[in-house]
Amino acid sequence: MKYKYLLTQPYFDDDEQRKLMECLKSKWVTQGPMTEQFEKLFMQKHGGDYAIAVCNCTAGLHMAMMALEITIGDEVLVPAYTWITSANCIEYVGAKAVLVDVKDDFNLDPGKMEAAITENTKAVVVVHEFGRAAAMNEIMAIAKKNHLKVIEDCACAIGTKYKGKPVGTIGDIGVFSFHPRKVITTGEGGMCITSNEKLAKKLDSLRNHGLSVDTSDDNYGKPFYMGEYKILGYNLRLSDIQAAVGVAQMDKLDRLLIERKKCAENYFEMLKDCDMIKLPQNETDYGSTFQSFVILLKPGMEKTRNRVMIELQRQGIQTKQGTHAVHRLGYYREKYGIKPEDYPVASYCEDCSITLPIFPGMTKEDQKSIIERLLEALKL
Repeated sequence: MKYKYLLTQPYFDDDEQRKLMECLKSKWVTQGPMTEQFEKLFMQKHGGDYAIAVCNCTAGLHMAMMALEITIGDEVLVPAYTWITSANCIEYVGAKAVLVDVKDDFNLDPGKMEAAITENTKAVVVVHEFGRAAAMNEIMAIAKKNHLKVIEDCACAIGTKYKGKPVGTIGDIGVFSFHPRKVITTGEGGMCITSNEKLAKKLDSLRNHGLSVDTSDDNYGKPFYMGEYKILGYNLRLSDIQAAVGVAQMDKLDRLLIERKKCAENYFEMLKDCDMIKLPQNETDYGSTFQSFVILLKPGMEKTRNRVMIELQRQGIQTKQGTHAVHRLGYYREKYGIKPEDYPVASYCEDCSITLPIFPGMTKEDQKSIIERLLEALKL
């Protein structure tokens, strides 16, 4: 279907073309100088002492599990309302994903976290859903008390700050996405950040077939030196072609964030008097960057939500529900015998959420037209 108003769209200009041509002319198009530049720019903006670019966020989360030595028999907590990758990365290494319900801000509920911890719990995946930071002070206190590792799933949260601190730098490893729906994009791509040198070396090795290089080796630098492979690694590298786009995108990140927040402010103003809608929470301390603008209809309006989305589609407006209630997905439902009612807030968020179009370049008139049609659909 051809939409008049897309859910999102990336922003490119001549900068991306110039960087791509610079990369192509250099003849170095796999992981190399452009990837290193992208990693450096990302660290300058988001913090962390080490940045490891990877082919996508899913790969980064998988690597984070392996770097933290999560394995068979271990349990890892994860929000019950998130994109499936946040849970899948746990299952990839043979561990058990233990779901924890969320609050109606879409993020993990610290009040329900501790009850899910057992003697087998080794870590928690904290998702900063839709660009709004999770309650990290409370989560980190529980994690520290129970000796848990903390992986921050920052897929939606490039530029997000929690109480002034960039997300991804609060836990052990932060993982970001550059999918086209994110604030900046490389088409596909991801980034791991950490302040732990040992973890950084492990992540770097994992993305590159398990390679480790010993600069003190007498053969280092000689044409026959191939390094060592002491762990089972993967080919999860980001290409320099993708990194070139990322370098150009990083240069405009601040402007893109400002434009998203302006679009969000317009929506807040236009919807403030609609008593059928719960607007996204927007406290300053949680630093939302509005990777998505997700509204909630009031409880009990599930059928209305579906009807509204169909009507908006008919009028050329693309929407989606926020994301998955993971416990309802076949793999998790059947493997762990989870009932739909086990995570009521996650179920509510899945059933009553609507993601509205938001991206840099939207005009206030575009947003006004979308909201007029939304309000009309709610009255049908």
